[in-house]
Amino acid sequence: MSSATFVRLCFVPLIAFTLAFLALPLVRLFFASSESSAGWGIYLEILTTPRYLQTLVQTVLVSLAVTAAALVISTTAGLFLARNRFPGRGILLAILTLPLAFPGVVIGFLIILLGGRQGLVNQLTSGHVVFAYSLFGLFLGYLYFSIPRVLLTVMAATEKLDPALEEAARSLGASPARVVLDVILPGLAPSLVAAGAIAFATAMGAFGTAFTLATDIDVLPMVIYTEFTLSANVAMAAALSVVLGIVTWVLLVLARNFSGATVAGGG
Repeated sequence: MSSATFVRLCFVPLIAFTLAFLALPLVRLFFASSESSAGWGIYLEILTTPRYLQTLVQTVLVSLAVTAAALVISTTAGLFLARNRFPGRGILLAILTLPLAFPGVVIGFLIILLGGRQGLVNQLTSGHVVFAYSLFGLFLGYLYFSIPRVLLTVMAATEKLDPALEEAARSLGASPARVVLDVILPGLAPSLVAAGAIAFATAMGAFGTAFTLATDIDVLPMVIYTEFTLSANVAMAAALSVVLGIVTWVLLVLARNFSGATVAGGG
């Protein structure tokens, strides 16, 4: 057997997996969206039906807000943790990355314990503050599991920055703020874009947290679930899934163009 034939045979499992578990389900999902009385017009129906359009816009806005907040918090914390060594640093880092070990349902439950009707904040305010079941509660839940994803990316990128560039900027009279703005942040920009794209994609598709918290609000994963399970509207559920995938995919493509080949899909 020649080496070229051996290499081709090695690709057979990959091709089979790609077709069976990625390509074919996506094609089936796309064509399932047309299996209704509206046909392909179901996508126009999504854009013209207030509930669906509002849900789409609301999901995108929440995901963007989570991404922006995660980038600000994680960049600040990541720079500090990457540049400083102090007692308890390992414990602090472990706490910040702990959400990676929790499924979405557990994170939603934690938000309920914090801001639910029997939550800590509500008890401290004598029953006046309940936010767990609002957009703000959903935002906090998404932010909770987005921070460690961005934080680890920022810390890894910070370790690769060239300290000589910062020293050169300081020797030329740049203030600490100018060093951050002109040297550090531009150096981290590709990684920040990649981490932001992953945070956005994760928030767009998060279901467990939304399922636990979204009693009074609609986000796309919840609407897809209710259309499929409660209304048995398979075509609309498929169409909304396609729209969700397209929006997330477009963002990932744009991020890849800005940051190179460092963007991967979020889980």
